[in-house]
Amino acid sequence: MAKPVLMDFYADWCGPCRMQGPIFEDLEKDFADKVEFKKINVDKEGDLAAEKAIFVVPTIILEKDGKELCKWMGVTSKEELTKALNDALK
Repeated sequence: MAKPVLMDFYADWCGPCRMQGPIFEDLEKDFADKVEFKKINVDKEGDLAAEKAIFVVPTIILEKDGKELCKWMGVTSKEELTKALNDALK
């Protein structure tokens, strides 16, 4: 079974993205060996952002085995993301 993947779609110019960044980094430390983390700059990865239907930044997507489990738009709390990651690891 593949590791869950947590993707943070952001932009350098986005204020809320700067708020989400430290939360994402904390989660990366907490789940480093269990979850794959990807930060994706929508200005540099426009094709991937379009493929994933990213219209708002920040957007976080949790996938497992190639399937989207959850998608959050806007700043999302560490607690909410932690719960989703723990559920994905069951």
